[in-house]
Amino acid sequence: MERIYIKETKNRIGEEVKLAGWVDVRRDHGKLIFLDLRDMSGKIQMVALPNHKEAHEIASKLRPEWVIEITGKINKRPDKMLNKNEELGEVEVEITSIKVLSEAVLPFEKDAPVNLDTYLDTLPLTLRTEKSRAIFKVQAEIIKSFRNFFSAAEFTEIQVPKIIGEDAEGGANSFNIEYFNHTAHLAQSPQFYKQIMVGIFEKVFTAGNVYRAEKHSTTRHLNEYTSLDTEMGFIKDHRDIMRIENKFLKALMIDLKNNAEKEFNILKAQIPEVPDEIPSFKLREAQEIIKKEFGADCLNEPDLEPQHERWLYEYAKKTYDSDFVFITHFPMTKRPMYTYEDENDPGYAKGFDLLFRGVEITTGGQRIHNYDKLMEAMKKKGLDPEKFSFYLQAFKYGMPPHGGFGMGLERLTAKLLGLENVKEATLFPRDLNRIDNLLSTDKVKE
Repeated sequence: MERIYIKETKNRIGEEVKLAGWVDVRRDHGKLIFLDLRDMSGKIQMVALPNHKEAHEIASKLRPEWVIEITGKINKRPDKMLNKNEELGEVEVEITSIKVLSEAVLPFEKDAPVNLDTYLDTLPLTLRTEKSRAIFKVQAEIIKSFRNFFSAAEFTEIQVPKIIGEDAEGGANSFNIEYFNHTAHLAQSPQFYKQIMVGIFEKVFTAGNVYRAEKHSTTRHLNEYTSLDTEMGFIKDHRDIMRIENKFLKALMIDLKNNAEKEFNILKAQIPEVPDEIPSFKLREAQEIIKKEFGADCLNEPDLEPQHERWLYEYAKKTYDSDFVFITHFPMTKRPMYTYEDENDPGYAKGFDLLFRGVEITTGGQRIHNYDKLMEAMKKKGLDPEKFSFYLQAFKYGMPPHGGFGMGLERLTAKLLGLENVKEATLFPRDLNRIDNLLSTDKVKE
């Protein structure tokens, strides 16, 4: 008999089937032993009756997370036993035989409340909880929606290197690696390569890991994260990029409503509405709002602090009923060397950050496409153009006005689901203190 998935059982009432999965819960009611079995497709209640003596005996020894294979008959539950809160609450399986495939020894109950360090120390177990599975199901839907939207918009998906000769931002916060007697770096972004590929395909996107050697230890920073990136040619300015991101976000929320509503309900999270036009302010306008509405003077600051971002979210929500707000025109001194300066607002960039529920999730803008201007911008930043000769070739060969954005997948997931720490939205977080295990040898073993 071939194994079927649990989700198929509702269409197989009265039939004998083979199922396999993990024991989620075991409950004993007198001589009846109830099991909840879980596989990739769902969860179903099963019952071991005394008249199936061998199966009943094995069932009495089962523990949570044991992996088993069962055969049994699918029955409709009696009316008084129906569970309308469960997807398969109308059926149960009468077990006729059980085969134990693997036993489990757990350090604590799977669903026990634990602190973040314990959660991260035992991810092979804690990721099995309903909450964790829901988080990463949502995250999978975000990536799927990203791919579907930009593929439909005739962008070409590309795969770019993670090992590079020079870091894309031209800064110091890159991880150095030994590369055949040379020093290479882990990529901080796919920036150079997606710009080069505009010269090949005109419109491109990519989803992949990036690396930042920044010594942060906050609820919003990671040293390895997933970046959702796009780049497109023949734009008028940065607003073209803002518009397409706005459209993507609207499409994403529709996809999440259609495909992940169950997971949002599990996590008690709300899918936001995206305005047809997300409110947008220049940095200086945003700083005036902060001063007027919240009494904090940050008018001479070149960037926003986390508290400023939270205040701007409050203002956008109150004034425009928007969870999102674009902030544009940061000083050129705070932007990478490839950033396009606004000719009508000298000293400020044709670029933007997108804030979502008080946290920056996207950086984007127009890029310099003229070879001579890019050389000049590099020198202004104190960079040696010779070290970027591979990248600069694209601009020698002719590039259209272009721009794009990079969005942090884990931050977006965390803010969508109301998670307090971005590490909860990261399958296997890498940060200042951890690569799977804590890096400190002083950690006390429990």
